[in-house]
Amino acid sequence: MPDPEVRRIPINGTDLNVAVAGEGPAVLLLHGFPHTWQLWTDVMAGLTDRYRVIAPDQRGFGASARTASGGDAGTLADDAAALLAALGETTAAVVGIDAGTPPAFLLAMRRPGLVRRLVLMESLIGRLPGAEDFLAGGPPWWFGFHAVPGLAETVLRGAEDRYVDWFLDAGTLGAGVRPGIRDAFVRAYTGREALHSAFSYYRALPESAAQIERAVAGDRLTVPTLAVGSHPVGGALARQLRPFADDLTEHLIADCGHIIPLHRPAELLAVLRPFLEEDLPRTAAARRPGEVPG
Repeated sequence: MPDPEVRRIPINGTDLNVAVAGEGPAVLLLHGFPHTWQLWTDVMAGLTDRYRVIAPDQRGFGASARTASGGDAGTLADDAAALLAALGETTAAVVGIDAGTPPAFLLAMRRPGLVRRLVLMESLIGRLPGAEDFLAGGPPWWFGFHAVPGLAETVLRGAEDRYVDWFLDAGTLGAGVRPGIRDAFVRAYTGREALHSAFSYYRALPESAAQIERAVAGDRLTVPTLAVGSHPVGGALARQLRPFADDLTEHLIADCGHIIPLHRPAELLAVLRPFLEEDLPRTAAARRPGEVPG
């Protein structure tokens, strides 16, 4: 795959750093913490033969504009919709992992005509029932650490590389990630301002949870949805979704850490591609390279 085109796109009062590659139906990829769009490097390479793949650094993350507010899922969902509009896309498959999952979910709930297919990975959907087993010992320790205003970004100054490495090692069951991608992540989360901006997501979690509860109180999730789990979230996400999702498929990837797109990209693509292709016409332009017309 040629290197993606990386551009700066103004939307919703901020600027997003966005990687775009390929041609065809749009696929929007939303990353989590402590990642940038480069989380999706291998997934993009596996999709650009058929899709226009759009991978932003979310508001406040990576090389996007710094912001100490707007980390709630509703604002991030609005950002996603505005980004698609700015790129001329009227519909897209939307894929979210970790911090990208709640905004992807809210986008599908609020704008089902915009979201063709939805893929959610390795995150909980607010405080919805179904995750009791996962939360039996309490939420992950860093949620509270990141949520205290001013604390984590002060404590971590000078140790950002070791902190990011902890998440990358834990999220790949000790395998780690390629040096170039690891270094990109470290650069993106080095410095008090960068950390403060990223932690706005955690500080907005109560607001995000309330937005999610309001969304499901009167509506159902009508968009075809794939819930992908690994370690540690596993099947908790699908259990949260099942009571109000009209079309839900669950897939668990064995022997895989939290950072699925970098730890097990081939296994993820093996389930992702068929799901994304399910309702697309089998035109000559859409065939895979070397595929013989049927």
